[in-house]
Amino acid sequence: MSDSTRRTPSAPGPSRRGFLTAAGLTAAGVALAAVQRSAGAAPVRRPAVGAHRVPAEDVRHTRTWMAWPDSTAIWGRGALAGIQADIALIARTVARYEPVVMCANPASAARARSQCGTAVTVISSIPVDDCWMRDSGPVFRTDGAGGLDAVGLNFNGWGRKQAHTKDALVAERIAAYTGVPFSHAEFVGEGGAIEQDGAGTLMATRSSLLNRNRNPQMSERTLTAGMCAAYGASKVIWFDGVYGQDITDDHVDATSRFLAPGEALVQMPLATDNDAYAEDARQQHRVLTESTTATGGPMDVTRLQGPDYARIRSTDPDFLASYANYYLCNGAVICAHFGDSRADAAAKATLARLYPDRTIEQLNIDRLGTGGGGIHCVTQQQPVP
Repeated sequence: MSDSTRRTPSAPGPSRRGFLTAAGLTAAGVALAAVQRSAGAAPVRRPAVGAHRVPAEDVRHTRTWMAWPDSTAIWGRGALAGIQADIALIARTVARYEPVVMCANPASAARARSQCGTAVTVISSIPVDDCWMRDSGPVFRTDGAGGLDAVGLNFNGWGRKQAHTKDALVAERIAAYTGVPFSHAEFVGEGGAIEQDGAGTLMATRSSLLNRNRNPQMSERTLTAGMCAAYGASKVIWFDGVYGQDITDDHVDATSRFLAPGEALVQMPLATDNDAYAEDARQQHRVLTESTTATGGPMDVTRLQGPDYARIRSTDPDFLASYANYYLCNGAVICAHFGDSRADAAAKATLARLYPDRTIEQLNIDRLGTGGGGIHCVTQQQPVP
């Protein structure tokens, strides 16, 4: 789940979705305390030849994993049906290009099957709390020789902000379902908090990961080492990010994405935007243009213009209008449109230019955007080994 590149919220602190229910928070925090580690300082570990690493997202996928939301405690009775409709739309669209497996609770599996259609496989053996598979799901790794494994990032509800006792186990359970080896990372985080180029370079925000609510006793050096070990990388490009303004503490995948080793994309605000997220996007662009890759090469940075919030369909102050939060599946780019027709068309044209061999599918997922997330947030790829 991600929440960058949007208007400043009307109230201070995390306000998205009214998700902070007392029930489940304390228990959820206790449930994850055992897996939150604090490793000592260590040098960055480079992956050995044949070692597992997280590939770039544009590699061929075996399938896409998703999760079916059914909690009125989290979403409220009025919003849940719309969120489910958007999740079903995304699943049906992705399923035109590659297999989709939807994890649903037993009580809601029939509804998920009805809305997603027969092209989507719905399973009820892996229970979930919410729909943010990018964050709760496993991060799959390949070894370049036909091997596949998975690592879990010790999901703790974005710093114990939401009930997550089921979601805390999703990564390990999916790994068991697919029959691949599983291990825990040496830090707490979410898949949406880390972008990888598949060739040794990561990018992330300090506000999300170097945060007391995830990794309270870790230095940046130690956290960098843990991230590189988990992803098979050797360098992290860090952005400052935005603390405490959304549930994720500013996930990177709504603003900056890797296109290829040495190539990145940043969604830029309007020149007149001056809120914290606009400044964050400008800082991410500046840092990337001044950075090098893990191998020492320069970064080529593409600008993706964000929409004018005065022209989009939604009037919700917490709405996430991120074109950058797109998902790459086999043969397609699944992205959003928001009602600013000029910006929507320009974003589609930019993605078509960047991914000339893929179909660009642009969807209306406004209900999910009102919930503070996007298409990348609710999908998790399983790469071909």
